[in-house]
Parts: sequence; structure tokens; C-alpha cells
Amino acid sequence: MRLKHYLSFDGDCRQALTWYAGLLGGQVAAMQSFGETPGCGDLPAALKERILHGRVDVGAFSLMGTDATPDHPYQGVTGAYVVIDLDDPEKAESLYAALSEGAQVVEMPLQQTFWARRYGSLADRHGVRWMINCT
Repeated sequence: MRLKHYLSFDGDCRQALTWYAGLLGGQVAAMQSFGETPGCGDLPAALKERILHGRVDVGAFSLMGTDATPDHPYQGVTGAYVVIDLDDPEKAESLYAALSEGAQVVEMPLQQTFWARRYGSLADRHGVRWMINCT
């Protein structure tokens, strides 16, 4: 069994997944626009550029995403977090710093807690909520 995250974006899925691949040391494994999809030739030009399905692979982990459409409007990323557990405080600090650049919300700055050597949470520039945990 594999558990994966599938995120919705408001037209910036390509930029977000490409950015995450760089931050996490992964690679973009899939990036298909609506315009590249069979049977979608009659779509408006702006919708053709949006991403139907994208995937970033980081080791055995995958982060996937799509862009919202008029039929399924963007409602933000709510009620869920992408959680990354790390063993190295310096890596946790570096990753948190990168994710917090242009963050929409910093919920908890990265800091030592009673349960972790480092923990912090935020909503990044794309609205995706992250928890960085270093035990």
C-alpha cells in the first residue's frame, strides 16, 4: 500500500510541482495539461494550459496535483497538511526556510518543542499547508 497526497491548485500547479521537485530533491515525473488530453480540443485556451495531472517523485514518495476548472472551482487547500519528518535539524531548517519564502501564512515558526527537535507549520506561496517535523 502507498499513501499519496493529491493537491488542487488555482492555475499554478505546474509552477508549484516544479518548485516542490527542486526543494525536495525530486523529479517531475508527469505533467499533462488539459490541452494535451485526448477529447479536450474544444476547451477555452486558458483552460488548455492548466494541468490535468502532475506528479513529483521523491524517492518512494509522490506528490500529485491538478489545476481547478470552472466545473470544479478552486476552494483552497483546507483541512489537510503535507507532513515531512526529518532526522537532521539543519535539513529541517533549510526546507522550512525555503517553503516559508512568500508564505501565505506562517502558523508556527520552526522551533524546538517538547515532542521534536524542530517543528513548524505554514501555508506556502501556493496555499499548500506543510508541517515540518524533526525528531
